[in-house]
Amino acid sequence: MILPVLTVVLASALAASVGPQRAPRPRVVVLGDSLASGRGIGAEHAFPAVLQRKADDEGLEFEMVNAGVSGDTSTGALRRYERLLDDGVRVLVVELGANDGLRGVPVERVTDNLSRIIETAQARGITVLLCGMEALPVHGWDYSVNFHKAYSEIARKYDVPLVPFILMNIIGNPDLMQPDHAHPNADGARAIADKIWPYLKPLLASRSAIHR
Repeated sequence: MILPVLTVVLASALAASVGPQRAPRPRVVVLGDSLASGRGIGAEHAFPAVLQRKADDEGLEFEMVNAGVSGDTSTGALRRYERLLDDGVRVLVVELGANDGLRGVPVERVTDNLSRIIETAQARGITVLLCGMEALPVHGWDYSVNFHKAYSEIARKYDVPLVPFILMNIIGNPDLMQPDHAHPNADGARAIADKIWPYLKPLLASRSAIHR
């Protein structure tokens, strides 16, 4: 009788030490380029990591997934985004367009790419947050103006919140940019997160309320 009793005691002790398995947290996918991936500063300092800390501080139980790829365009993201949107994803942050604008990708193509990403996410019940981007006037003013308008038109069409140009007052500021003048430093990444957070926080709070 001693061995069976000892087995039960040990099993109970093991279960108590392990404790209940915590369900995985719902996820927020940040689909982006080098601004998200943290080129030059590392993912641990990039703005998705800062957003994670903000969510943790607010008690919002979400996991930020950094799906930023340096050099990516909206076309590149279109080839990889679907496999990121599994059942655990509740919010998709779309941070794309900087490289499209630099390369002069036709605005119609950028619009179509972003639209397809948003449509797919919404069809799966995923809330979308769109980050605004601008194109430097290296391809002419008309291109820059149309590029700017595309984001507000997409946001209006799909009824998604739009974060104004996330590099506003950051690009061109040597205190916030790396020496390459193209990528934010750690302080710049925090500044980007500060711009995104007021738009992201209510989405997380809303999704948290739905799934309680």
